[in-house]
Amino acid sequence: MTTVLDEQDRYKEIRPYNDSEVPAAIERLISDEELISAVARFRFPHAVNYFGWLLKPLIRRALHKRVANVRTVDDVQRQIAHFMEQMIAKTTDGVTYSGLENLQSDKSYLFISNHRDIAMDPAFVNWGLYQCGLDTVRIAIGDNLLRKPCATELMRLNKSFIVKRSAKGPREMAKTFNELSSYIADSLQEGHSIWIAQKEGRAKDGDDRTDPAILKMFHMAGKQKKLGFVEYMQQLNIVPVAISYEYDPGDEAKARELYETSTNGSYQKSEFEDIESIVSGIVGYKGRVHVTIGKPVHDGFETPEELAQVIDRAIHSQYRLFSSNLLAAGIHSTDITAEQQAQFEQRMAAMDSKWRDLAKAMYAQPAVNQQA
Repeated sequence: MTTVLDEQDRYKEIRPYNDSEVPAAIERLISDEELISAVARFRFPHAVNYFGWLLKPLIRRALHKRVANVRTVDDVQRQIAHFMEQMIAKTTDGVTYSGLENLQSDKSYLFISNHRDIAMDPAFVNWGLYQCGLDTVRIAIGDNLLRKPCATELMRLNKSFIVKRSAKGPREMAKTFNELSSYIADSLQEGHSIWIAQKEGRAKDGDDRTDPAILKMFHMAGKQKKLGFVEYMQQLNIVPVAISYEYDPGDEAKARELYETSTNGSYQKSEFEDIESIVSGIVGYKGRVHVTIGKPVHDGFETPEELAQVIDRAIHSQYRLFSSNLLAAGIHSTDITAEQQAQFEQRMAAMDSKWRDLAKAMYAQPAVNQQA
């Protein structure tokens, strides 16, 4: 007979931490010199070079005190909820939701979301679920973001499971995707909802499109059960999610990458650019944020490509267009105030002229998709 522990060990390399692993993971984090240095640089940027020897022990002691009673995954989620409340107050002009009534507390869901921000997309989904008393999701995250041990610890404490994008060769990739598909299927069956982006990587150009390859990956577990694509997908409770940011803290960085790629044929990321993107997304100004939870998708498709189109239509139609989207697309609206127009124009004017139009096109694309 297979025990729960056996099932967890089967996915030990990719799964989030369980309750028994939380205390040791927290101790490893607090002992991580690079994490403490990063906190010191973030909180005390002007003093760390001169007083780092004094600040780091104080930071470590403060962290110990802060997490003294954190012993379980639920405790971690409560700590994150406290952080989210502060972050929303400091970096947004309000976060709103629609469609949460589509969800039932006794069901698990596979949330397929458009992807603009590495950390904040699933965090905002989780915040809405948490506020409604629903369980938070397990989050799919690429191993390209886990180059530092402290990043791995933080993500796995926060219910993240690892997508091994670094897998090479047909055999290794097949094994990786089979494991991932089975893990997602088992999580859903055990009552744990999943968040995953609709394609690998953020939509830097603002064009939200579902990659059928991800849907085929889901079906790999269905094939093992001799289930056809439609029958298996109907069991997963797929829910399209549209996350809308009035302002993207990473808009200029994304536009610069698009410019470099189109001009030079490629773009070479710096070693820790993904980590820097996470930080800028968390602390950067976002304006208003809206999250739309769609209705579960159970019909209207026969193939992965058709299901991708169904998901895309839901995300495009439910995307909340803000003044930034309408102004970028040249769409007149009496709802846009003079202050909002000036704010958008100032943000665009502050960017390098070489990639300003690319940034503007990024904001316009959701409106173009919605009109189509």
